[in-house]
Amino acid sequence: MEITPTIRAEIERYLKQKSLSMTQFGNITSLNVGTVSSIITGNRSLSVNQLDRITMGMNLPPDYFYERFVEECVEESPLNWRRVKPFVYRCVELGRLDCLQRAVSMFLDSPIYTHSLFELAEDLFHKGYRDTAAYLYENVAVSERKQHSERLALCQYRLFSIRIGKDQAQNLQAAAKFEPFVDRLDEVDQLDAFKDLANVYRSLSMWDKVYKFSCQMYKLGQVQYDLVHNSKKETELKNKLRSGPLFAYIAYAELMCAHACDAKGSHKQALEHIQGYADLSWVKENDDESLYWKNQFQQWAKINTYVNGLMSGDISVLSDYVEYISGEQHIFNELLNIVEAANKYNIDVDHILHRFEPKIASYKEPSPVEPFLLQQQARFWYKLAKYSLNKGRYPYGFKCLIKALEKSVTINHVLLIANCVGLFFDFKTHAAPEVQTQFQSIYREVWKSNDKKDSFNLNNS
Repeated sequence: MEITPTIRAEIERYLKQKSLSMTQFGNITSLNVGTVSSIITGNRSLSVNQLDRITMGMNLPPDYFYERFVEECVEESPLNWRRVKPFVYRCVELGRLDCLQRAVSMFLDSPIYTHSLFELAEDLFHKGYRDTAAYLYENVAVSERKQHSERLALCQYRLFSIRIGKDQAQNLQAAAKFEPFVDRLDEVDQLDAFKDLANVYRSLSMWDKVYKFSCQMYKLGQVQYDLVHNSKKETELKNKLRSGPLFAYIAYAELMCAHACDAKGSHKQALEHIQGYADLSWVKENDDESLYWKNQFQQWAKINTYVNGLMSGDISVLSDYVEYISGEQHIFNELLNIVEAANKYNIDVDHILHRFEPKIASYKEPSPVEPFLLQQQARFWYKLAKYSLNKGRYPYGFKCLIKALEKSVTINHVLLIANCVGLFFDFKTHAAPEVQTQFQSIYREVWKSNDKKDSFNLNNS
């Protein structure tokens, strides 16, 4: 078995091969001759900055020595976070998560480094290195698992935020795991956490959960609003809020409660919540940002009043609603309401769908990904398939249904997938052979994928 030479041995061998003196090599690497000599003789510990200069001077890839640096300068040396921290950042920059994990693992068993690791995770999270931050948060959470600490709760909140994406089954799992920790956060983080949980559960159509967390956001927002206007906390709180001014959280909670009530068929109760965020005369702030949010909620109240009437069976609001939504960016959200009402009350909306056809065709998915909007797209195609199939437009109806199934599979929305399959079997006798083959092929892939996951869980339970 070949023994890998040490970093120092490789430097020394390089100097001999190139017939370079320590002074010459020092000039190449911008290190003084004393430093080069001390590194080669082992009388001086090697920093990552010095290592990078040496590596560049030897015309090697930047991370060429990183595995050996971990072994020689981290694992075989006394713990020194100040020396290892710059190396960790370089690992992040160069994508060497393997070296970062080996280096960080040395500090995980010592509680005195928990705060340092958490601060590193926070910095990386806010700089966008979410996967690396997740590794650190997970390990900090393990070290804090027996503590009912705010830091543990914040780790779980960050992990929840990182895990939210297109996969709705994964989103549900992430939300369920985070829920027990939300009450341990400080008040400001709680407001954002309640909002985020409500949004995730809205994308999952879990309306009782949406209502629950929206109510909690509303109550906490009111308490904080009263405190702010009776103390000197306003500036401090304003700097921490992520989603607009404090009153916007209260209004948004009303909006989400209205969504939940409408979805559950409680249209009268929904209208009360709509009126709750339509009237913001109690808001004391009058700056530009506050005026923007007041106007935004008034616009939302107007459009959602139309939706509320439509879902209640008041078809007279349809034309006004259509005119109002003509400038909306996320058109699937609004057209879904129209098609849903059409299916529910047997309304012909062909002229409306034709009007918005170019906008549907040119629609681009939002970036970053918004789970709720992705779900609304899938639901729109499913409802449109149902509308078309009920009208006897079988080729177009099945085209919409296949699109709905594909989008439901992409976001792994179990309920929508089941609905698509159920609708397909209701109209299967009208499907052309190639349509049946295509639909069954997509569903077979879903079955195979979930069967593998189920086998894995059984084998590891």
